[in-house]
Amino acid sequence: MTVARTTEEPSEASFGRQSRIIAFVVAVSFFMQILDGTIVTTSLPQMAKTFGVEPVSMSIGITVYLLTMAAFVPLAGWAGDRYGARRVFLASITIFTVASLFCGLSGNLAEFIIARAVQGVGSALMTPVGRIIVLKSARKSDLVHAMSMITWPALTAPVIGPVLGSFITTYFSWHWNFLINIPIGIIGLGLVLRFVPDQREEKVARLDFVGFLQSAVGLTFLLAGLEFVVQGTTGLAPSIGLIAAGVVFSAIATRHFMKVDAPLLDLSAFKVQTFAMSTLSAGSASRVAINATPFLIPLLFQVGFGRTAIDAGTYLLFYFAGNLGMKAITTQMLRIFGFRNVLVVNGLISSASIGACGLLSPSTPDLLIYCLLFIAGLSRSMNFTALNTLGFADIHAAQRSSASTLSSMLQQVSLLLGVAVAAAVLNLSRTIHGGETLSLADFRWAFLVIGLIGAISALRFVSLPHDAGAEVSRHKMKASSKP
Repeated sequence: MTVARTTEEPSEASFGRQSRIIAFVVAVSFFMQILDGTIVTTSLPQMAKTFGVEPVSMSIGITVYLLTMAAFVPLAGWAGDRYGARRVFLASITIFTVASLFCGLSGNLAEFIIARAVQGVGSALMTPVGRIIVLKSARKSDLVHAMSMITWPALTAPVIGPVLGSFITTYFSWHWNFLINIPIGIIGLGLVLRFVPDQREEKVARLDFVGFLQSAVGLTFLLAGLEFVVQGTTGLAPSIGLIAAGVVFSAIATRHFMKVDAPLLDLSAFKVQTFAMSTLSAGSASRVAINATPFLIPLLFQVGFGRTAIDAGTYLLFYFAGNLGMKAITTQMLRIFGFRNVLVVNGLISSASIGACGLLSPSTPDLLIYCLLFIAGLSRSMNFTALNTLGFADIHAAQRSSASTLSSMLQQVSLLLGVAVAAAVLNLSRTIHGGETLSLADFRWAFLVIGLIGAISALRFVSLPHDAGAEVSRHKMKASSKP
């Protein structure tokens, strides 16, 4: 067991203010990281032309980034404890920023692949360690606000990334899609050095290399298989084989972690109901629906409606506005209704709005589309923040590092799984209908399936106690239950 260094406790007000500043600092770095992952896809054809290769060859830049990130994510929690979360976070931002520079300066595909691989290492350490910093800095009463702050990039960057990337690629050049990370990274480093305190553990066990290797291989194979399903370029059999291998190695790693005395990842966090439900079971299913929508909605407008990328971007602005609009009242909603009610009711609203997108057609009035996307954005934001906050509501200090790493690993799986399920339904519907290209009917089936997944996951949260996470949400029912 690790023992954290203790310092003199600041006042309640100064502690709350400091935790908010730290959450904002971490969010800046998260925004850079997630924006990069979404913005790059818009520039692949232009990059292929510059490198003198076929556009399909550029997909390796996305794949290698994903795989190196998957390989090093399991190491993040241990590294943060061993070398200090602040120091590792600074290193991750530096690695990511420098690699972004070399991505933008790449003159051929080989150089780009190497730079993207290094970039993936920085990304792997950034999210889990950044979340650990926030968890260590915030009191439970400030956790909703802090987690809402660092959740914001995951909601907004995937929406504005493609629009921004298209604009930069069209009016400047693809190089700036990577070079834009340089000033953001420098600002992030300055903010971390100024505001984030040094947080490290006194006693840290030696690296569980066997556990690291097994979990890294398992997660890499699993994500590779899901990525190939999304791309649809390698055939179904190899993709399923990789997914199966990933499941097997993940099971072996799990067995190892449960047997050794000082495992790389402490799985005891899964004994905490709120963490298990919000990250592994109902939470993962809910994130599948959340993550599928930014993939489906632009395709619906461009392929199903035949609109331009600019038109699709205009629609997405209302989705983006909904994501932002909920932030102002998230804390109050959780305080009034509690986590269980919010996750059930808001989850059903979110699922209904997703399913309703499948009923849209080119003749639907724009005002109605705008309203639906705004509601979808509002409910998506609330669901995402509630899930991420509840996951750490009852986690003990000794479990934080492993819990953060496990949460990051599972979120990566649900991210790709959401896109893979949506893509699979689209392709299956197209095959059944015998169409050569996707039709509006195919999108209707995809939105229906994703909506049903979200609804089922929302109903799963009924099993939570009425006061689940009340210490964090400060839900009034917690107080009424006290003698």
